[in-house]
Amino acid sequence: MAMQTWWLYVTAVFLIAGTPGPNMLHVMVQSIHHGPRRALFSMAGLMSAVLLCLLASAAGLGALLKAAPGLYDVLRYAGVAYLVWLGTKAWRAPVGAAASDPHTRRSAGALYATGLATGLSNPKLIIFAAALFPQFLDTNRPFWIQLGVLVTSFVVIEGFWYGVYALGGRSLAGWLAPASRQKLFNRATGVMFIGFGGALLGSRV
Repeated sequence: MAMQTWWLYVTAVFLIAGTPGPNMLHVMVQSIHHGPRRALFSMAGLMSAVLLCLLASAAGLGALLKAAPGLYDVLRYAGVAYLVWLGTKAWRAPVGAAASDPHTRRSAGALYATGLATGLSNPKLIIFAAALFPQFLDTNRPFWIQLGVLVTSFVVIEGFWYGVYALGGRSLAGWLAPASRQKLFNRATGVMFIGFGGALLGSRV
């Protein structure tokens, strides 16, 4: 594709990806609780979900979801339920000594799985990609090469923002040392996840 077209795409994705949402909140929370290094497993799960959604959209699932609102609703309700569950879990998360108990340390596999589930909880990404990609594809040039450029650019930009939010979480970790602040942060995080679930519930194809 033309360089000018690619820059327009990169600018749009950079602004959209940096907007706070369930993925970025999840990265920040995991960085606070487990540190930026272990949060990499969560980021890998989220990135896997992003790749799956982008490839599914390219394969035509976005068009299928638009044509079959019932299927979209099933995925949407499942995503809402999961986000609400995450919010409830965050609200009730332990604080103080209980939060640092080694028995509560999550495995790399568990961190990855939770990130993957969080990333897949929003079927709107598939619809979004189905609407976004055609705006930047040149029908006179090879489709798969262009798609590869678009997907790779999206992943790199998404990964950059994961890093930004993870470092932000590390900065907040010291401030959250007192149990009272941990409890306040857990409650605020819980409300935000539930809010994201409510926003997804009200969305339409």
